[in-house]
Parts: sequence; structure tokens; C-alpha cells
Amino acid sequence: MSPRTRVTLVPLGDRAAFDERCLFAATREPDLRLGELLAELPALSVQPVPPELLDIRVARLNIDLADPAPDRALYWPPGVAVRSGVVAAPAPVAVEPESVPASGGGVRAVDAHPETIDEATAVLVAHDEDISKAAAYLDSGLSVVVRCDKLLVEHLSAEIAKRSGRRGRFVRLAETGGARDPMGLTGGRRQQLVAELQNAVAGADARLDVVVVPHLDLLAGGSDAGLSVEARELTDVLYEGSDCVLLGFVDPSLVIPEVLANRFAVRLAVDILPREVRTRTGARVPVGRALVTAEEAELFAGFDAVALYKHVAGMNAVRLRHALRFAHHQHRHAPSTFETLLTELRTFKAATSSAFEVPNVAFEQIGGYHEVRAELQRVLRLVTAADSLPPRLRQELVPRGFVFHGPPGTGKTLFAKAIATAFDATILVVAGPEVTDMYVGESERKVREIFAEARRNAPAVVVFDEFDSIAGRRTGREDGGSRAGNAIVAQLLTEMDGFRPEVPVLIIGTTNRLDIIDDALLRPSRFRPIRIDLPDEAARREIARVHAAHFEVEVSEAVLDRIAVATSRMNGDEIRSIFRDARANEVVGDPPRRADARALGELVGLLRRNAQERDSDRQAGAAGRRPRGAMIEITVPRDEGGTSE
Repeated sequence: MSPRTRVTLVPLGDRAAFDERCLFAATREPDLRLGELLAELPALSVQPVPPELLDIRVARLNIDLADPAPDRALYWPPGVAVRSGVVAAPAPVAVEPESVPASGGGVRAVDAHPETIDEATAVLVAHDEDISKAAAYLDSGLSVVVRCDKLLVEHLSAEIAKRSGRRGRFVRLAETGGARDPMGLTGGRRQQLVAELQNAVAGADARLDVVVVPHLDLLAGGSDAGLSVEARELTDVLYEGSDCVLLGFVDPSLVIPEVLANRFAVRLAVDILPREVRTRTGARVPVGRALVTAEEAELFAGFDAVALYKHVAGMNAVRLRHALRFAHHQHRHAPSTFETLLTELRTFKAATSSAFEVPNVAFEQIGGYHEVRAELQRVLRLVTAADSLPPRLRQELVPRGFVFHGPPGTGKTLFAKAIATAFDATILVVAGPEVTDMYVGESERKVREIFAEARRNAPAVVVFDEFDSIAGRRTGREDGGSRAGNAIVAQLLTEMDGFRPEVPVLIIGTTNRLDIIDDALLRPSRFRPIRIDLPDEAARREIARVHAAHFEVEVSEAVLDRIAVATSRMNGDEIRSIFRDARANEVVGDPPRRADARALGELVGLLRRNAQERDSDRQAGAAGRRPRGAMIEITVPRDEGGTSE
């Protein structure tokens, strides 16, 4: 058994409470980690604390407690919140962690709203701890690959290299001519980059240098289809210098082959904004205060830095600054409220997305289904209350997705839009067949991009219509179609298991065939099935009332009662069509006809007759007879021009 790591700490508060937590951690809190302990009971260390030490369980550490002394230098462990009045005299000489050199140019937030903040500073403030962690690994001689949005690479790459204490050898893009390849790099530029990378790796001193590759994903080809020619070439270059320390960057929407990723000892993700950041004094403040200027906060009355987080957690720091500048510009001459700021942020996210939109369907616009509405609203309360839940329970209690199943036309997509509206979220409706692609790996890439875009637009709701087309039960057959379907389901499982409660995203699938959905997706911790069936008589009456008001058709209570009875076994879409067609006949009928009780009755009768004809045709088809109205193939001779009609 390996010896336990020894740590000597100086508690900043109640020493007895700190000693008791450490002593009984193995029996009372076996999963308690050092970082969690220090977040609750701050302490300084007599040695520099590497960031990875904070992830070790307290029960696996030997923790000694020391007294503060004026001649002893102590170190702030990463993430410790320092509060005034908790350091006992004589006060220790506190210095910054070794992973952030005193001359390294580390950028920290201020305790109040900053007067001004540019994009580069916003990135460095928001991801200060991520930068320090990556720099510490590099300083230890370990290569690091960082997964982050392209907008951040320019700022992160230089700062990480500088804080590592190593000489940065940057492999940069150069403007040259040449034909472009499908990934956007010209042939000449890519060859130049690979040549520069090869020279940098060959000439790097493993003890002093770090080779920085800002666009590792583009050089690797960015494809899921096995090991491409580009990836093979790049793998040869990087593995030739196996002792060279590397810092690479990969965008979440692109992938690199596993053999290439394995060249890096450490993989870090800088994908969402932290809830809090560390200031120059060591205190921790909400990111909504650190990245929002004083002028912007004052412009929106009731500004709440803590409540802002769930609306911006999935955005990167650069996009957040763009959104805040947009909102400030829109209201600079007319101060507004915090709710208006949230609306502007939601509008900005939808406008900068290729597919997400702002929904406008309220639960009040859906008639009937009181039990379904009550269940969904209960879930929404749980999602919106996630911030108040204990961190260890947040991941367990907050739902990740639903499958709405039931007959066609019952309002499954409408319920999804109502959830997004109540959630103050953007929404994306994706038809399941749109995800499938004939090329290997493309379907999985589309799924990854949809989830990545949802996180960037959080709070967000993604609706997969015809969910059964991409989430069908996996099989053991070896044909290409089955393998492709299995891969999509596997990618869905991966994305669902990677959800974070800090980024509010709900995934909703709609289907008429719950029986063919893969069982792994229907686990309670992934998709929860909710049946939306044909409306009963009371629900049909409410649906009729809602649509009559929407289309401005005057109906009496007695007529609503008759419609509710006459539309037995009809779905909400069919009931809606009664009032839609009645209103259309009033406006553009030839001749125009008033939407009275008789007109509504005739439309109900027409729907019932059409339903009976469909049933008759199905029965005839099942009996092997050609149903009435079926298409008959007619051969038409070609004309002189060689065409037929």
C-alpha cells in the first residue's frame, strides 16, 4: 500500500472543528475531498498545494495542524475563500500558490464590479484556476490538451505558457496561398504548420520549453472517420519527440483520434463558466460580479450576480461580454430591470445561434391535461431551485430529460415549448431523421454539436421529434444500418451522462413508439417517460375553449359541451382545426360564412367522416383489398420531346 500524502495546514477559523472533521472523515464523510473541506473551513498550507491535491479524499491524507507564526510563509491553497477577521494573530505571511508565479502576470478579479473589462481580461479572470492547473501540469513536465471554444484559445494559450515558467514555442497559422481543404485550412498553410510543428518539437528543450499548438484539432483533420491521413502524419510528428512538453487545444465540436489524444498526459476541459472566481485578496465572488462592469449592473435595477449564473453558465467569457455589451447598448438611454437583462441575454443567444429560438407558448395556452401540467411544473421548480440544493445532491435530483409519448396530435411538442417558455430558455426542435447521415461518424458528430450548442445557449430545451428514429433499441446485427443506429444511441448516452446541473439544459424526445426506444435511454437517471394521451371529455372542452378564444370564435357554454362530446377520440390538433377552419370560412369563404354553432357542427361531422373513411381504408388494406381512393398506376406515352406527364 502506498504511503499517505502528508499535508500541514494552519486553520483560519475554529481549529477544534477542523481537527474533528479530519479525525472522523473516514467514518462520517468517506467521500469528503480536501477541496470541499477547505471551502467550508478555510486553512493555509506550509507548503505550496498543487491543484490535484484538492481532489484527494481527506480520509486518504495525513493532515497535521500547525499554529501561525510571523516568521513562517504560508500558502493559499487554490480555491480557499479568505474572509476578514478569521486569521489569528500573529498573522502569517501569506503568499500565492507556486502554480502562479509572482511575476507571472496572473489576472485576478476585484472584489466589486470592475469599472471596465475587456475580452482577454474576462477570459483570464473567469478561468484563472483552470489556467493555474494547466500551468502546474506543464511545469511538472506533463503534456496537456485543453478542450475549449476557439474564441478562448488566443487568450488561454499565452497565459498558460507564461504561468508554467517555460519558454513558449508557438505553432501559429500563417497567411499563405493554396487550395482549401474541407476543414478550412489551405493545403499550403497546413503543410507549413506541420513543418513548423516538426521543427518546434525537434528543437524544444524538454526541461525548459513548451510547444503550444493552438489548432491541434484542425491539424488532425477533425474527423470521426478513423485515422485520417492528416492524423497519421501529425501522430508521427508528435510521437517522434516523446519527451517534448506539449500544450494543445481542441474545440468541443471537433474530435481528435484517441491515439493522438493519448500523446497528452492530461486532458482538461474549459467548457463552462465557474460559479465563483478568486479575487486579488483571495476572496471568492460570483462570476456575475467579476465579469459585469459597475455601469452595466447599475443600468438594470435589481441586478443579481448570483441569479445571473444559471442564465450564462454555458456561455464562454467572450460571448458573455458580447451579450452584456449588446444589452447595455440596447438600454443605455433608458435604465431597465434585471428581468429585461435576462430577456436580452436570451434573445442574444438565440440570435447568435444557427437554430435556437425564443419560444412563446405558455402553459395557459394548453387546454386540459392538468395532471401532465402539474408534473412538468413540479419538475421545473426542481430545476430552477438547483442552486439551493446541496452540491452532492444537485447532480442526482435535477432531471436531464423526458420522453413524451402518445398518439399523434396530442401536443407533445407544444408541451416542450411551454416548458422552455416557463424555463426562460431558448429552444431547438430537431426532427430525428435530420440527425442520421450516410457517412460514418457524421451522425454522432451532429449529436455532439447539438448538445454543445445547447450548453452554449443554456438555459435551453432541445426537442428531438420522432425520437424513435435515432434512439431505437440497439441490436447485435453486423449490418451497417444497425451499427450506425447503435453509435447514435451510444453518443446520446455519453452526452446525457456528461450533463452538469450548473448548465440548465433539458432534452425532450417525442415519439409515438415508446416500445422501440432503447432501454438504456429510459433509465430514470436519463429520460423519464411521460404519456400524453388523447384528451378526455373535460380536457377536450378546455382545448376547445382555448382555441375558440385564440381564433376569436364566439361560442356558448352549451356549444362547448356539445363539441366536447362530439369530438370523442379526437386529438388536440383535430379540435384546433375546427376553430381554425371556421375562422378561415368567415374571412375568405366563398361566400363568407359565420362561425356559428351549425358551421362548427358541420366541421366536427367532416372530421368524424374522414376518421371513419381512414378506418375503413385500413381494414380494407388489412384484408388485401385495394382501399377506396387508393392510387392506380397509369402509364402515359412519352411525347415527342421525350417527356411524360
